[in-house]
Amino acid sequence: MTINAHISTFAGLPVEAYPGIRPPADPGAVAWRIEDPDFEGGDIFLSRLSDLVAEPWAGQVTALILGEWGSAYESPPPLDYLIAVLPQLTSLKALFVGELTFDECEISWIHHGDITPLLAALPGLEIFTIRGTEELALTPIRHESLRRLTFESGGLGADIVRAVGDCDLPRLEHLELWLGTANYGGNTIVEDLAVILAGTRLPALTSLGLRDAEIADQVAAALASAPVVGRLEVLDLSLGMLSDVGASALLSGQPLTHLRALDLHHHFMTRPVIERLIAELRDAGVDLDLSDAEGADDPDRRYVAVAE
Repeated sequence: MTINAHISTFAGLPVEAYPGIRPPADPGAVAWRIEDPDFEGGDIFLSRLSDLVAEPWAGQVTALILGEWGSAYESPPPLDYLIAVLPQLTSLKALFVGELTFDECEISWIHHGDITPLLAALPGLEIFTIRGTEELALTPIRHESLRRLTFESGGLGADIVRAVGDCDLPRLEHLELWLGTANYGGNTIVEDLAVILAGTRLPALTSLGLRDAEIADQVAAALASAPVVGRLEVLDLSLGMLSDVGASALLSGQPLTHLRALDLHHHFMTRPVIERLIAELRDAGVDLDLSDAEGADDPDRRYVAVAE
């Protein structure tokens, strides 16, 4: 699977490109997307961002998407400039950095930098999504407002996973990490997830996604006894290399029938284990996604859904 289309909604709002064809009736009712159509860079991205924050209605913008900023395969987004103009975006609650398709820049190539100053400059931010993790850095912080935090990656570094775990996020309800594969920098091991699985710094967490994981079996085994699972409503292990080994370990651990939804789509399980999941969970009322069965015969041919 590749990311071949731009999102059409973000933070529950329809996406609108800036500049639009006509002035918006309600600037806060859409998620504004800014991009540079020239992949090799130029001044268009900064010009459009400058124009947006200069609009008389800039203070009503609630959601912002940063698409191609130019040469994303080798240069990070201009976060210093964004931080400088944030005072004009007084209502901003949702931010997506790096919403690029594969033909603009492969997910494993998207460059970033240290996002800690950006999060610190947005104390009222409630939703933050970032795609790509090349040279991404994060220092553990306390953020009082974040409710949804997502890292989309073909390979998520252990330093980022540990930093997320060490953040204090008292209001975070949804955490989603695309762990990816070692071939693209995904060097996370289960021990790096320990603080997240304990849940001590995530008292409000009800939805956990550990997706696109080469180590899906090990993650599932750890979740079997993880304290955080008992208060989850949604658990998402989709897009990864989950096999009978991980699924059986998960089923043999703590009860999962309290979950509202368990997403395992894109997996490598055999029919007997699938039937056991159905009998023990779907029949108990859990919304169970077992689609995209990829076959389980040859372990060497298993793959994560999103890598390069």
